Amino acid sequence: MKVASFTTAGTASYGIVTDKGVIDAGKRLKAYPTLKALLAKGSLDELKKLAGEKPDYALQDVTLLPTVPDPDKIFCIGVNYATHLAESGHPTPAHPMIFTRFANSQVGHGQPMIRPLESERFDYEGEMAVIIGKAGRRISREAALGHVAGYACYNDGSIRDWQRHTSQFAPGKNFVGTGGFGPWMVTTDELTDVTKQTLITRLNGVEVQKAPISDLVFDVQALIAYCSTFTELVPGDVIVTGTTGGVGAYRTPPLWMKGGDVVEIEISGIGVLRNPVKDEGRAA
Repeated sequence: MKVASFTTAGTASYGIVTDKGVIDAGKRLKAYPTLKALLAKGSLDELKKLAGEKPDYALQDVTLLPTVPDPDKIFCIGVNYATHLAESGHPTPAHPMIFTRFANSQVGHGQPMIRPLESERFDYEGEMAVIIGKAGRRISREAALGHVAGYACYNDGSIRDWQRHTSQFAPGKNFVGTGGFGPWMVTTDELTDVTKQTLITRLNGVEVQKAPISDLVFDVQALIAYCSTFTELVPGDVIVTGTTGGVGAYRTPPLWMKGGDVVEIEISGIGVLRNPVKDEGRAA
C-alpha cells in the first residue's frame, strides 16, 4: 500500500495512492486526521480497509507533502555506504554517525528544493527513509523490523560549505526546503526484504548514484536498535539511512545543483521522488 500526505484546496490530508487516484483517508477516518496520528494509534489496518474505495482525486490534482509532514524526530545517518566512505576518506565507523534534520527543511515530491542565497554548493544525496510505526525504547535487532510502518525515498540535500564549518553537520543539513521526502510511504507488507531494492539518483536525467540497499554499513535493524537506545522512537519518526557514493562534492570538478535542475531519487519497489531545484529569491 502506498500512503501519501497531501493538500487539496488548501486542506491537508493523507490517503492511499492507487493506479486510479488518491483515496482521502483524512476525511474518512476522522479520529486520525494525519498519517502520524494514524500510526500513533496503530491503525494501518483501518487504512487498508479503504483500499477498495473510489478515489477522491487524480494524483496530479493534489500537492504532495513530505510523507510525514510533522515527525517528532528525523535522524539522518552519515557515511553509511562503503562507496561513500571510500570517496569521503572516512574510516568505517564503529557506531552510526547521526545528525538531525528539522521538519521545515523538507519538501514533498514535485515541490522545489531551494538553493539558499548563502551558498552555491548544493549537493544531492539519494537515500531511503524508514518510517517508524510502533513506539519503542531499547528495541532489539530481532524486534526492529516490527517497529517499521514503511519506507520512502529521500533526498538529503546538503549545503556542503555550511556542513563543513565545524565537525557538526546540522547547519548544512537544515536550510529551509533543501530536502525532499516522498512521494509516498510503501508499507512493509509490500517490501518484506528491503535489502533487495536498488537506489538510483539522477540529475537532469543522468544517473549519478546507484547502489543496492544491501550495501548499507549499518542496516535498518542496527539503526533502529542504536537510535532507540538513547531515545524512544515514536510513530512518525523518520530514520534516513545514508547515501551511497557519487555525490557531487567528490566529483572532479564538483557537481552542484542549481536553479532549473531536476533531481530524482528512485528506489525499486517504492517509486521516484522528483524535485526541481530553485534558487532562493528567484521565480520558479
